[in-house]
Parts: sequence; structure tokens; C-alpha cells
Amino acid sequence: MKEVFSEFPKTRPYLPKEIEEIYGAHYKSNREGGTTAASLSQRLEAWMHRKVAMDLANRPPAKLSTLEIGAGTLNQLQHEPEAGPYDIIEPFKDLYAGSPLLRRIRSVYSDIAEVPAEQKYDRITSVATFEHILNLPEVIARAALLLKPDGTLRAAIPSEGTVLWTLGWKLTTGLEFKLKYGLDYGQLMKHEHVNKAREIKNVLEFFFDHVDCSCFGLVRSISLYQFYACRNPIIERCRNYLGE
Repeated sequence: MKEVFSEFPKTRPYLPKEIEEIYGAHYKSNREGGTTAASLSQRLEAWMHRKVAMDLANRPPAKLSTLEIGAGTLNQLQHEPEAGPYDIIEPFKDLYAGSPLLRRIRSVYSDIAEVPAEQKYDRITSVATFEHILNLPEVIARAALLLKPDGTLRAAIPSEGTVLWTLGWKLTTGLEFKLKYGLDYGQLMKHEHVNKAREIKNVLEFFFDHVDCSCFGLVRSISLYQFYACRNPIIERCRNYLGE
């Protein structure tokens, strides 16, 4: 079963020392919209956050349990009403440390493998995270097994690997990064975005029987962002992949 995704787990490309030295501060500033380009990116990224939260519009959120993969600075919570149990997976504590939104979090995990197998969720969400994950098929398989029978995995991603997405970051964040630090933002992007959008799509469609997609753009190949709603996980396939 592992040979289906033989390219995983991936190895993160080398990050030059001069970029590594500013990486932490830049990453958090970028996530918080701390620069002009980052602020513009945040406004565009709001589409992803809204799409992920859209399922709550006609459902009683107080009764729904959620697990967010890659919660970062907890900015997805700004788009979701205070509701039922909300757990997060986030390995970088500095991103959410001190956030007033922490009061809304029931449990914090640093890895999906830490989530108890008996814990099941109505919703598993993720915004701009799957492109970063080295062992993506394993994470998706584990997420699928944590869903309730009628649960949904709701994930939004940048259209990494497409011309429009590449042009977008080069003319905004990439240009600002070059002017500020004199460094190549493309090296940081290669280090961070290890998975292209088409690879993420393939993984989702392998583990789920029903996958719906919508785009912020004309089609997937000409878009900035993509959103996936995944239902009916193929349980046996997930377990076989994980060796369970």
C-alpha cells in the first residue's frame, strides 16, 4: 500500500542560513498580516477561511465537534462561531502562545498521532496546511479514521504548482521579501511548500469516496486557492495504508 505514494514522506529542501536566521520572526509576522504584502495575502486568504466555515451556516454549531489540523495563530476561529468542542493540532507553540482565542480550545496536540483513536469528530478542518506536510498521506488517512460516520474533512489550500499562484506570490510577498532582506523568497517557498495542489488532490481522492472541489479562480489550474470537502472515507484503505 505504501508504494502508492512512493514519494512520501518527503524531505524538506535545504534552507540557507541567512534565511533560517530570520525564518521564525518572518513566519509569524506573515501569518499575522504584519506587512503590506502579508496583509493583502490575509485578505485574499479569507476566502479559504470562509469556505471552511461555510458548513456551519445551516447547522447547529454548538453540537458539532471540530479538529483543526495546523491551527497556527488560531485565525480560523475568527470565522467560526463559538460552538462545540474544538481541538487543534499545531506543533509550533509560539504561533498561538498568549492568544485570547486559546480559551475556546479544548485540547491541543502537536501531532495527529497523539489524538486518541476513540475520539471522533463531526468536522476536521485545515487551512493552508496540507502543502507543508511531509507525510501527507499518513496524516490524511489518520484524519479520515477520526471522522464520525457522517463527518467531513474540510480543507483549503493554495494552488501551489500553478502559474497564477506562483505569479501571485512573486509579485507580492516575494518582492517585499527581496526588498526588505535582499534574499530569494523562492527558496523559502520550496522549503515550506513541499506538496503541490495536484498532489494534495490525489491524496484526498485516494482516501475518500466523495470529494467536492471549488476554486478561487476559473479552474484549478488557473486559481489562487482551492477548497475540498471530503466525505465517506474508505476505511479499509486508510487502515491498510497505516498498517493497522
